[in-house]
Amino acid sequence: MKRIMQFVIGLVGLLNIVIGLSFLFNPTKMAAEFALSPLGTQGMATMRADFPAFFLTGAIFSLIGAWRAERAPLMVPLTLLTFALLGRFVSIALDGTAPTTVPPIIAEAVMIALLGVAYNAFGKPTQRS
Repeated sequence: MKRIMQFVIGLVGLLNIVIGLSFLFNPTKMAAEFALSPLGTQGMATMRADFPAFFLTGAIFSLIGAWRAERAPLMVPLTLLTFALLGRFVSIALDGTAPTTVPPIIAEAVMIALLGVAYNAFGKPTQRS
C-alpha cells in the first residue's frame, strides 16, 4: 500500500507542478480556466505570484512526502487544500452556486482524500538521532 500511495501522491504533486507553472508562465490561459479576471499589470503579477506559490508549495511537499514515504510533509498540501475547500464552502454560503461550482470541490476533496490515505499509509515518523 505504501508504494502505491507514493506513486499516487507523486502524481498529485506532478499535477500541481503543472498547474503552478502554468499560472507562472501562461496566466492568461489559466485565468480563463479558473474563471479569473486579472486587473492590469498588478492582477497578472498576483496570478504569477500567489497561484504558483499555492500550487508549487503543495506540489513540492507532496513530492517530498511521496519520495521519502513520510507523512509529515503531507501536512502542507493537506492544510492548503483544506483551507481552499473551506473557502469554497464559504463562497457557496455567501455567494451561491454556479454550474462551475462542483468540479473544483471534487478535485480538492479527492486530493485531500488521497493525501489522507497516504498520510495513514506512511505511518508515524521515525525517530532520528
